[in-house]
Amino acid sequence: MKNLFKLWLILLFGAILGILIHDGNGYVLIAASGYTIELSLALALGLIALLFVGLYFMLRFSIRAYHLPSDLRYWRHQRSARLAQMAMNKGLLAMSAGRWRKAERSLLKYGGQMEIPLSHYLAAARAAQLQGAHDRRDAYIRLAYENMPAAQVIVGLTQAELQMADHQQEQALATLQHLRQVAPQQTYVLRLLRRLYEQLGDWESLRELIPALRRHKVEKTEALNQLEIITYRRLLQAAHRADDADMLTGIWHDMPKVLQADPEIIVEYVGYLQECRHHVGAETLLRQALRQDWHTPLVELYGLMEFPEPGAPLLWLEKFLDDHPDDPVLLLALGRLSMRARLWGKARSYLEASIAGDNPPLPAYRELGRLLEHMGEGEIAMRLYRKALNIDHRQSQIPLPKDIGSNPLNRPLVDEQPVLASLPYQQPQAQCQ
Repeated sequence: MKNLFKLWLILLFGAILGILIHDGNGYVLIAASGYTIELSLALALGLIALLFVGLYFMLRFSIRAYHLPSDLRYWRHQRSARLAQMAMNKGLLAMSAGRWRKAERSLLKYGGQMEIPLSHYLAAARAAQLQGAHDRRDAYIRLAYENMPAAQVIVGLTQAELQMADHQQEQALATLQHLRQVAPQQTYVLRLLRRLYEQLGDWESLRELIPALRRHKVEKTEALNQLEIITYRRLLQAAHRADDADMLTGIWHDMPKVLQADPEIIVEYVGYLQECRHHVGAETLLRQALRQDWHTPLVELYGLMEFPEPGAPLLWLEKFLDDHPDDPVLLLALGRLSMRARLWGKARSYLEASIAGDNPPLPAYRELGRLLEHMGEGEIAMRLYRKALNIDHRQSQIPLPKDIGSNPLNRPLVDEQPVLASLPYQQPQAQCQ
């Protein structure tokens, strides 16, 4: 639109000038210092126009010459940025193709000319890492930080990732701990710390980190709940291996109430208490758990515990028969406690009731067989053992020699008869005598 308007003005001026020249009316007289100059009006207007155009272009040239150094710097900067971007693309393509040395050279070729060469140095550090050049990798990390100190967290995260990928776990831990002090709310720092603590098996530090993971919603609630369970189970296991009863009970008391009600954790913790010969504490914990909720693994564990006087635990556990009269696991536990109390008749009754119901537990057959062997009924005990083996379907049964061929699983995969029928007939050759 502006160019059209300028063209229209030029045409208008030319038309007016043409009319004046054609009419020839008027003149312009210039007198100065005793000299006079007389021009026609049309020529004077033409000269004025040429003078205006000349002054305009001279002014434009002067302004452009004044801005020439800054324009040249801008052009050079744009050219360097364009070349640096091209080098960045070539470097990334080379890295994806596994040509890490070439990628490193491409990334560094124009990286130093950039105003913010952060991405070039970080990518070059990754390329050096893939070549096993740790010194060059650390040098590029330092250059990235020196060129942009404000990106300390970004540079530190890249450094920690590279250190973890190269199994430099102690260096990565130092880097991430420093980053947590600098940016305590950075979720990716917390996520990397969680992963590193798991790799190191530092469950105590991971337990201290879990509240921060929840507070900043680093992961989903279900995943954090599972992580918390694994963490406390590993802590209990470590305390048991260290044979430290005080540490074991301390971890249990520090455990959240929700986890203390978890049947799997209770079973594991009670097992550790039993191995430490804390039978009273184990029994008290199981009783509290069974009063709160009914879990068959806890009932089975109660029947396996060692009691100096099993009569009282037997009487206490029999109270649950009113609510669970046909529970096979409860009957098995009562049978075991009766065997410990040397109440052979009661033990036999409970164990026979346990295997008489639906889905009988296999240990009940074994316990009843042991009891019958002790009572001199070995033949019945052997029948129970055989029945237990037949019930256990977890192992495939191999047919005996007399049954080979009758089981479809032992037949050939390819039927031989059609294959023989399809072959061309050959005259049988005489055998050597």
